[in-house]
Amino acid sequence: MKNIRNFCIIAHIDHGKSTLADRLLDYTGAVTEREKQEQLLDSMDLERERGITIKSHAIQMDYVHEGEEYTLNLIDTPGHVDFSYEVSRSIAACEGALLVVDAAQSIQAQTISNLYLALENDLEIIPVLNKVDLPSANPEEVTDDIVDLLGCDPSEVIPASAKTGLGIKEILDAIIHRVPAPSGKVDAPLRALIFDSVYNPFRGVETYFRVINGSIKKGEKIKFVATNKTYDADEVGTLRLKQFPRKEIKTGDVGYLITGIKDAREVKVGDTITSAVNPTTEAVAGFEDVKPMVFAGIYPVDTEDYEELRASMEKLQLNDASLVFTPESSAALGFGFRCGFLGMLHLEIIQERLEREFDMTVITTVPNVSYHAYTNKNPDDVILVNNPSDLPEPSSLNRVEEPFIKATIITKADYVGNVMSLCIEKRGEITNQTYLTTERVELSFDMPLAEIVFDFYDRLKTVSRGYASFDYSPIGLRQSKLVKVDVLLNGNTVDALSALLHVDNAYDIGKKMCEKLKELIPRQQFDIPIQAAIGAKIIARETVKALRKDVTAKCYGGDISRKRKLLEKQKKGKKRMRQVGNVEIPQEAFMAVLKLND
Repeated sequence: MKNIRNFCIIAHIDHGKSTLADRLLDYTGAVTEREKQEQLLDSMDLERERGITIKSHAIQMDYVHEGEEYTLNLIDTPGHVDFSYEVSRSIAACEGALLVVDAAQSIQAQTISNLYLALENDLEIIPVLNKVDLPSANPEEVTDDIVDLLGCDPSEVIPASAKTGLGIKEILDAIIHRVPAPSGKVDAPLRALIFDSVYNPFRGVETYFRVINGSIKKGEKIKFVATNKTYDADEVGTLRLKQFPRKEIKTGDVGYLITGIKDAREVKVGDTITSAVNPTTEAVAGFEDVKPMVFAGIYPVDTEDYEELRASMEKLQLNDASLVFTPESSAALGFGFRCGFLGMLHLEIIQERLEREFDMTVITTVPNVSYHAYTNKNPDDVILVNNPSDLPEPSSLNRVEEPFIKATIITKADYVGNVMSLCIEKRGEITNQTYLTTERVELSFDMPLAEIVFDFYDRLKTVSRGYASFDYSPIGLRQSKLVKVDVLLNGNTVDALSALLHVDNAYDIGKKMCEKLKELIPRQQFDIPIQAAIGAKIIARETVKALRKDVTAKCYGGDISRKRKLLEKQKKGKKRMRQVGNVEIPQEAFMAVLKLND
């Protein structure tokens, strides 16, 4: 056990985590020349194209240091804020972390939030200054930033370049000297932490775990603590590029487990594995069910594809257990699903994977968050509002609470004014402002989650010219004055366009919605009124003018009453047409409501 080292790599998006992992694998000989490729651990096409890590990956390396053989377990983590629960479980499975900082971009918001996660778990932090070979790199200044942040010695910061392979040996030596060996009781009952799971269509769910106490043997009966279910360990082994089956995985090591489970919902990340015969009394702390933050409806373009969409979503859920969905129907769009996501990036990725992996073209409705409503009748009973149509009648409503987040934004001093005005416009309250250096400022805000769901991130990048990094964590629910704004087309409510908005913004957004829809809805033979309403009160209106057919063309000469008679007849026809007329809403209209500020 003293020769095992478990470590993870934490960094902001694009600071070179995956490339550094590639170099470590090359250097330790874990990958043969033939298997080499860029971003080796990012196995999904989407990960490669976007250059981001979506799933965490684990891999084992052997390294000989001063004549002794060491086993290094690297757990690569996603860098994006939407996947922070997965990062927290990976960190809980390690004793050390490489904190990678880009020498050109310096410390960003995500770096700091992941660093705090690592410090909470008492991890040994090894600072690595990556990309020192870039012409725009600023090694001395960024080293000072790291020293200020960690309070370490400047000599402890390892300059490296994952692209050229500079500093890789120093990093491996630092892991062996500075990361402590795992501590655990070999003879205690089995206690292992699940930090990830993947779905294999042939063998069921593969569970990745780290043994904290005891050992796990092939063929023994095991139990998952959170779900309280018992299974047989059909196969256990270690994770190289390919899986290596073993008879036993001992204390402190990382491995995979196959039990033939077909339903991914039975394996929860963060759960504890123990022996069914001799169970442990204490589970690994910190387990929680992943809570979706953003909700949106996903509908098939053609209603006949509904069952096919259901099958696709179920398969996708096996690979990504944080996707939650329930069936629902909409008058405008037919049958579909109400889905819960971890954030907007997660929503985008799910939509993209449905299109790529399953050939499903889908319509996504306006994303919103989950609110808590209370009625006057029973003020203590919570009504979960995931969809604007779930909100009780305004007359019976007591109060509504909405989720708030603590947002951390790091930007250059020149853009502080712009960023502040954007956050205040989004109902944010500033709680803290710290100058990290003379040039860089860290701003903290308390903001409603609903306000950042739409276009906040894009606008933040615009007002700061790309020099702002953003990170958030939930801080609970607060009471807010919210109203339901409905959109009526030709007097009929379109449920897919309803939104829950704050009273102060309702009139403004209602007006913008009507203006936007006026541009997008095709003209008919009759006038179409587009209205925004709160309850029975209309707050904004636009009209799509009718296409006029020239019925009087044949009346040349003669009495004016002939023309008038024809126009009266046409008027009656238009009136009747408007009563029975059906207005088609183009797909762009649903998406355009998201981009009201463009």
